Amino acid sequence: MTEKKNTNPFTAVIHAGQHPDPLFGGVSVPIYQSSTFSFKSAEHGAALFRGEEEGYIYTRIGNPTIKALEDCIAILENGYGGLATASGMAAISTTYLAFLDRDSHLISTDAVYGPSRTVVENELSRFGVQADFVDTSDIKQIKKRLKPNTKILFVETPANPTMALTDIRACAALAREHGFLLVVDNTFSSPILQNPLDLGADVVIHSLTKFLNGHSDVVGGIIVAKDESLFKRLRKVLTLMGGTMDPHQAWLILRGVKTLALRVEKSQDNAIKLARHLEKHPRVKWVNYPGLESHPQRELARRQMKGFGSMLCFGLKGGFEAGRKMINAVKLCTLAVSLGGVESLIQHPASMTHAGVPEEERKKAGITDDLIRLSVGCEGYEDIREDLDRAIELAD
Repeated sequence: MTEKKNTNPFTAVIHAGQHPDPLFGGVSVPIYQSSTFSFKSAEHGAALFRGEEEGYIYTRIGNPTIKALEDCIAILENGYGGLATASGMAAISTTYLAFLDRDSHLISTDAVYGPSRTVVENELSRFGVQADFVDTSDIKQIKKRLKPNTKILFVETPANPTMALTDIRACAALAREHGFLLVVDNTFSSPILQNPLDLGADVVIHSLTKFLNGHSDVVGGIIVAKDESLFKRLRKVLTLMGGTMDPHQAWLILRGVKTLALRVEKSQDNAIKLARHLEKHPRVKWVNYPGLESHPQRELARRQMKGFGSMLCFGLKGGFEAGRKMINAVKLCTLAVSLGGVESLIQHPASMTHAGVPEEERKKAGITDDLIRLSVGCEGYEDIREDLDRAIELAD
């Protein structure tokens, strides 16, 4: 069980799960770049393998640097324990493999990260896994798709890239009533803005590549379980399948986490200003951002989130062609996939991150051809605004 989180997020991200090196007193967690660890004796090694003593055997099974990161995020999410993975998709795939078996059923948010859906439809379906992708912001749609063999409700909220929100408490109540697991991808919010386990979820997933690392230089993921039994099941699958993290990855992400609260505060402040500006722009047709008074789920965001985040999407009145010209014309914002970095990133989901989703299903999920996704960074607000305004003008 992890230690209790400090309630001040600015303090928690700096100290959670991290302690001075006991050997030399280094303030930064050391990088234990070792594949294997020596035993004090044959008896000691045997005790470690039996689980009778705590310690390290082999980095695929456990590593001190990785453990520091796992403890840090588990504390921030108020979970039992964390499991760091080689990528966000490794975290998602491990969770699927841990709890889905032949002929089991999954319900998922339809506007979910593209590969989270594709791996179910193209790969797990080969082993008999059934899936329904629905608008989970409407609890009635979830209830309609429930089956006796439903094992997981997989929710991404806010959804990628539509910014639709799902009521986590309502989903948790439904999961308890029908005996399936609620898994929440919390990547868009980070633990600073949303804690799904506190709202009743069983498992939380993050792409550490995004906000938690925050510098667009590391790929990684993490799974946080609410209790010991879920943690042990997930850990067994992860170590056997080998989707574990490298120590240097873990160290870089730990370094990034220390500035998480500061980065979220700045980028979120930029985002609300940009959303309000874009909503009034004569060439912008629509804007989706939970912090806007016009967003239909703003009150839900206020109830289950501590802030509205720095992700938004919008469409231009000129449609897809105007959007294409616009994202080609930006200079400060970077045309790239991913999100949550210190720099502002802009992309076109229909032709990029969600290109693998069938067109009919993509549009049904609200991922229209004109949708532009913007991950607002930590640059000066006026600089981002001027860059977008100039690019929109050139797209006319």
